[in-house]
Amino acid sequence: MTIHYHMPLYRPPSEGNNLIIQATLGCSFNQCSFCCMYREKTYTQRPLEAIFQDIYQAAEQWPKAHRVFLADGDALSLPTTSLLAILQKLNATLPQLTRVTCYATPSNILKKTAKELKQLQQQGLKLLYLGIESGADLILKKTAKGATQKSIAEAMIKAHDAGLKVSGTVILGLGGTTHWQEHIDGTIALLNHAPITYLSTLQLYLDKGVKDEFQHKFGEPFTMPNDNAILQEQVKLISGLNPPRPIIFRSNHASNALDLAGTLPKEQNKLLRQLHEALDGQRQLRPKYLRGL
Repeated sequence: MTIHYHMPLYRPPSEGNNLIIQATLGCSFNQCSFCCMYREKTYTQRPLEAIFQDIYQAAEQWPKAHRVFLADGDALSLPTTSLLAILQKLNATLPQLTRVTCYATPSNILKKTAKELKQLQQQGLKLLYLGIESGADLILKKTAKGATQKSIAEAMIKAHDAGLKVSGTVILGLGGTTHWQEHIDGTIALLNHAPITYLSTLQLYLDKGVKDEFQHKFGEPFTMPNDNAILQEQVKLISGLNPPRPIIFRSNHASNALDLAGTLPKEQNKLLRQLHEALDGQRQLRPKYLRGL
């Protein structure tokens, strides 16, 4: 019997080969102006019995599964008692399980107590995927993120203190051609203050279903940066990073013009050299027809 997924189904690139269990449907916030992922879904906390049934079916099909991603948009919004029950069921049903992950928002990290986060970590929740998007309050407000630089930093620190790894994403181009420096400067300030294990960049892409909303919420004319401008943002970002602990950096998401991989700050010079090679035309960019969300 096959697990029935409520589509569309999204997961981070690094979870592509792992088991996915839908604990929630949609996104509890669902107001970010740049995001079209869950616009067609009503946020729902799935009944535990339905989730358990999916786990049982998964165990029959994939008994050796060792990594699980809890979908949809922010499974961490579930009550801690429900999350603990799900983690305990996964541990009991999948004997080779080593890691459970999920998306998280700053607000649903901050709503958990330190004790609750530690309990979840001890039961197998090891990593949270956090959409940082920007560290600049101006850009966070213009894109209706529902967070501030301070609240994002507090969430990152709180998760880290509970033993949870955080994989954060930053969206290049989110400030347009007018506010790109504020966007990157604020992001540098955030990442140099709050600890994070993994950092990825995405390149802004506006689905036709959210373009008008994005423009309206931005509050002023928005011009999409071209590839060279995006690469300059990347140069500024990587040049300015001096994080409190090493960061594993990737720009391998399909939206990016250029794939990069390295550890910061150790491989800062290598990454900058690759960026300058791309700006000089010596390194090929991903063709636009191969890019997407």
